[in-house]
Amino acid sequence: MTAKKNVISIVIVEDFKLTRVGLRCALNANVDLEVVAESDNAVDGLKLIEKYKPDVVLMDLGLPTMNGIEAMTKIREFSKDIKIIALTSHDRQEEVVAALSSGANAYCLKDIDPEKLAEVIRDVSIGVCWLDPVIANLALNSIPKVDDAALVGVSSANHVKIPLTERENEVLKHLVEGKSNTEIAKELIVSVHTAKAHVCSILQKMCVNDRVQAAVKAVKEGMV
Repeated sequence: MTAKKNVISIVIVEDFKLTRVGLRCALNANVDLEVVAESDNAVDGLKLIEKYKPDVVLMDLGLPTMNGIEAMTKIREFSKDIKIIALTSHDRQEEVVAALSSGANAYCLKDIDPEKLAEVIRDVSIGVCWLDPVIANLALNSIPKVDDAALVGVSSANHVKIPLTERENEVLKHLVEGKSNTEIAKELIVSVHTAKAHVCSILQKMCVNDRVQAAVKAVKEGMV
């Protein structure tokens, strides 16, 4: 099977057949999405990913033999372009932290609404990073708290205020909550293009590479 032109191609790596079938049926119901291959394990999944070179991979984290985190790391060894969405039924902090460093572009709990997942896939395929709000909170909570006493004697020059506009500060708050550009646009009653422009401006001003880094930095520096 090959993906049609202008359709986002997807490979699913998930060990539970019922979940795979559900994901395939739900995603293929969208005219702009197509599941081109699926596997119940990471070893065969990696072979399929190298063969089909999909736009997006849905990767379960709790796989037998080789887990999803290991598999995502291996994908990144041969491709920086394939977008990876980590799927998990758990919200354990240690798993979230490990996944954050494995190269995934999005992190979803498996109880995500199918329509929302389709939206996340579309966003991720064009370069947007996305975190389920629950996972985003866990990731942010994993950051060590800085004791006020530890800040004594630190020069104010080390805490330069980042000049965000009032609107950019609003966008940053939504970004920290793990919302996509589409969700931010709906909240602020602006176009998705405008929301994306604000996010790009925020990343540039904060000197970070992606939304996750921006969220982490915002929390660490008390910006939200």
